[in-house]
Amino acid sequence: MDLVFATNNLNKLFEIRSLLPESIRILALNDINCTEELLEEQDTLEGNALQKARYIYNTYGVNCFADDTGLEIEYLDGKPGVYSARYAGEACIAEDNINKVLLELEGVINRSANFRTVIALIISGEEYIFEGKCQGLITEKRLGKQGFGYDPIFLPLNSTMTFAEMSVKRKGEISHRGRAVSALIDFLSNIKITG
Repeated sequence: MDLVFATNNLNKLFEIRSLLPESIRILALNDINCTEELLEEQDTLEGNALQKARYIYNTYGVNCFADDTGLEIEYLDGKPGVYSARYAGEACIAEDNINKVLLELEGVINRSANFRTVIALIISGEEYIFEGKCQGLITEKRLGKQGFGYDPIFLPLNSTMTFAEMSVKRKGEISHRGRAVSALIDFLSNIKITG
């Protein structure tokens, strides 16, 4: 089974490929000659995931899925949420986002947060939504060199390591994205796909 993953994030592509069984072949956007930037103009994770998946399906006519992920911090009323990737500004990088979060939580006791991933799948024109969530805490400093995004400051509940201190395999077993992908795999294992 071939599915296009509608993302330009190579870290996500690598992570998703490591989680899926060999029976599901994940194609990158460049495999279908898609070179344009996919827009995220919605105000929810679900909306952004659907926007990207619909664009790929309607433009290229291929079965596909897209995701959007948000870090939701309790003290910040759920921010950065849907704006996680550009929390420190449109042209920011991950380090800028981490710096902003750490600054906003400086001296704050309540560091509860969760990571949430929503996957929008489109197969033969039918749309499906899957979600995964991971509860945790924001650390006071960066820990670890693995992963990407906010991984160095996110400590999952009942863990002694941040996502950035874990192997891809270990992170995939407990992460928001891993849980959303698990729901996706369960679904794909029980349907017949043509094409």
